[in-house]
Amino acid sequence: MNTHQFLIMGIPALIALAGGVLAAFWTPSHSTRSLIQHFAAGVVLAALAVELLPEISREHAPGLVLAGSFALGSLFMYALKLWTMRLEHAASLSGAAKGLSTGLLLATFIDVATDGFIIGAGFAAGGETGTILALGLSVELLFLGLALTSGATAGWRIVAISGALGLTVLCFAVLGNLLLAGASHAVIGGTLAFSAAALLYLVTEELLMEAHEVEEKPISTLVLFGGFLTFWSIQLAGS
Repeated sequence: MNTHQFLIMGIPALIALAGGVLAAFWTPSHSTRSLIQHFAAGVVLAALAVELLPEISREHAPGLVLAGSFALGSLFMYALKLWTMRLEHAASLSGAAKGLSTGLLLATFIDVATDGFIIGAGFAAGGETGTILALGLSVELLFLGLALTSGATAGWRIVAISGALGLTVLCFAVLGNLLLAGASHAVIGGTLAFSAAALLYLVTEELLMEAHEVEEKPISTLVLFGGFLTFWSIQLAGS
């Protein structure tokens, strides 16, 4: 790993911190947050379709490895979903906002650590994959602080939490890059397939599910495509 790669890995961490600062001073309305989530979903979908899936094909890993890795990634994210739902249910029964914050933050840190490892795997694969994934996932991290803001996590506390999330992304990106440096095509391809399942979960079960909790406006569809086009434009400009 060279200095240039490390600096790019640091971009999502800084963006996460910036999102926390933004959340400390601005609380968007439910409709605005829905539009933000649609845009972020479009960006992540583009990262999956434009960069990650083609890179998996270029690794030429055995099909059984790719299918098995995607299945493992799906089961991992499914287990994370069940765990998060269990934490939400327990917190709602206790009525403790602090308990809710602690439990859900732990699940969020696991999700963010997975994102960081995805970025590290992208850099290990070579080419522009790591850079493109770092930029794409930065959009998600920018508004993560807004999603976590509540009565128990507001003000400068959300800044500290967002900073810790950014540090988690950076650490796991470096870890993923170091562990996969020089790995075989099968290992890298399998890791990226696992990552594809995680990104698909992020779009369908987090961003869009939360975005649809409020009444959807027709412009939401346009914002979704706008997010996709923004990421694709960055990829086209880079190539």
